[in-house]
Amino acid sequence: MRRILLLPLLLLACLCAAGQQRSLRELQQAFVDLRFGMFIHYGMPTYSTEDWPDPDQPVSDFQPTHLDCQQWAKAAKSAGMTYGCLTTKHHSGFCIWDTRTTDYCSTKSPAHIDVVRQYVDAFREEGLGVMFYFSILDTHHRIRPGHIRREHTKFIKRQLRELLTHYGPVAALIIDGWDAPWSRISYDEIPFPEIYAYVKSLQPDCLVMDLNAAKYPREGLFYTDIKSYEQGAGQKISTADNQLPALACLPLQRTWFWKASMPTDKLKDVRRLVDENIRPYNEAYCNFILNVAPNRDGRMDTNALLALREIGQIWRHQGPTKPLPPCEPPIVLKNLAKHRPTEYSWSNDYGIGDFACDDDFASAWTSHPSVRQPWWEVDLKGSPSISLVTILEEKQGSLQAYRIDCLRSGRWHTLFDGPAPACRLKQHRFPPVKADKVRITITQHQGKMALCEVGVY
Repeated sequence: MRRILLLPLLLLACLCAAGQQRSLRELQQAFVDLRFGMFIHYGMPTYSTEDWPDPDQPVSDFQPTHLDCQQWAKAAKSAGMTYGCLTTKHHSGFCIWDTRTTDYCSTKSPAHIDVVRQYVDAFREEGLGVMFYFSILDTHHRIRPGHIRREHTKFIKRQLRELLTHYGPVAALIIDGWDAPWSRISYDEIPFPEIYAYVKSLQPDCLVMDLNAAKYPREGLFYTDIKSYEQGAGQKISTADNQLPALACLPLQRTWFWKASMPTDKLKDVRRLVDENIRPYNEAYCNFILNVAPNRDGRMDTNALLALREIGQIWRHQGPTKPLPPCEPPIVLKNLAKHRPTEYSWSNDYGIGDFACDDDFASAWTSHPSVRQPWWEVDLKGSPSISLVTILEEKQGSLQAYRIDCLRSGRWHTLFDGPAPACRLKQHRFPPVKADKVRITITQHQGKMALCEVGVY
């Protein structure tokens, strides 16, 4: 029993060890091996009736009277959790750390509290790992659609620098409000490659997770080190088919942030959380993170504490999970094919070729059934060199063989020619080459031939 209790601490030591940079695969495995953690949504929305409060809600409203991060940490430990993840800044832009980037923060409130400092100290004292949540969407500072400027990227980098240099090793950064249907801030407006590289330059072992599973196909790691599912938003991981390192999150209470009815609300059923989330997800390479919202005093309600203790009585951390299957590296570069001009062979009905690079993974270019060897090409318009082409077919198995060519200096050069990999998302990596155009020629197919999205990176 003592050995089992020590296992989470050993896993955390592996994931968070300072000065020992590890491979991404090792970090992904260590994250999945953590199994179960605590999400903590706390900030200005706690002092509002809405999870999305007025972005100009006065700083004076933030007034915790008995902030107790040690209570949070002990509660997490009672449930068998191995780490915490705190909302350092949610969508309304209120920062709960000692920041020099804005006066809209907890240290400028009547409480004069650096919540992040108290959180990291308390969780580390209990032997628990530390992760941060950070929203790219920031309605207070007008980092939202129609207002994005270059200065906003610099502002975000200054905030991330504070979080990743003032508080010690951070095992993971969960990012939200980016390239989502409801935030509408693209990876081009706030450039993902730049932010990703910047985080890694500050803390190479910090995993970057974007809550983007609502948009991107489950077969690949698009703009994230860990496939991340927000279950409350309808993002459900497939425990039967998942082959990627994953995270799934859900709130214990009815909303992410605390509301006045929560001390007496009926919470989610503890047994179901264990049997339908923690256990099956852990067996499917997925770490489960349960949100518990502190109240306006800065403490967790009694009913939440009892629920966490009950989880700890029926579930025990059993050490590392099974080894992750081999998987392709994350795709973190700009998609050069997105919204570029296309040419193609005869399409079926309205399924024209533009649908294959419209940044919508639900639409598709559909070839006319009479075309024996359909082709599709995209004009990259003088883009820099490329080293990756991805092809997502609508239904796995319809694409049986194909050739990928690139045009440079007026001549076509073959990058791949052969049978289709046995997966819906095909990823072809090669040494960097200059390319004015990329063409895909389908040499063999059966049934309906439809490409949902082609990416060139």
